[in-house]
Amino acid sequence: MTDGRGHHDDHAHHPEPLAPVEARVAAIEAVLTEQGLLDTAMLDSVIEAFETNFGPMNGAKTVARAWVDDEYKARLLTDGTAAIADLGFGGPEAEHLVVVENTPGVHNLVVCTLCSCYPWPVLGLPPNWYKSPPYRSRAVREPRALLAEMGTVVPDDVEIRVWDSSAEVRYLVLPERPAGTEGFAEDELAALVTRDAMIGVERL
Repeated sequence: MTDGRGHHDDHAHHPEPLAPVEARVAAIEAVLTEQGLLDTAMLDSVIEAFETNFGPMNGAKTVARAWVDDEYKARLLTDGTAAIADLGFGGPEAEHLVVVENTPGVHNLVVCTLCSCYPWPVLGLPPNWYKSPPYRSRAVREPRALLAEMGTVVPDDVEIRVWDSSAEVRYLVLPERPAGTEGFAEDELAALVTRDAMIGVERL
């Protein structure tokens, strides 16, 4: 939808003030923790599991199936919602899923410029940087620079396409299959797929 160049700043040294709702959540969490009703370490582990395991593994299985099954890949690119349902995935936040394919000449990047719309059933919880204003603005304005700062250098001769998720449609990137994996089983391929590659900030 948009082609440009980009940048990401995590504000590690200059934290932004909490939004009102974030401040309220932090205050409630502090009270519950003081009263012994909330184990923050356990909460963090649950959140980490959703961020790195459950959702992203669903997406990784979807990508691996597309890599080994051309018919499934065609369905995935035609109707992502129906195709992920074939694997038992779907529901809220993925009612209209569009899958975009990376090729040698095209690299796709997903952002939500308005808030943090994100396909939870296949990617889990959105990472903090995905929701940050710098990522949301610079992904559209200057994605090539943004990706380079995040460790992904996209050659100048590769077109970058930026897809803006919304409440109506969510996007998932189908990464290129890594070279040298021709003999890999489907579960071995799935283990290679990262959440960041399915957002488009990493190239496998």
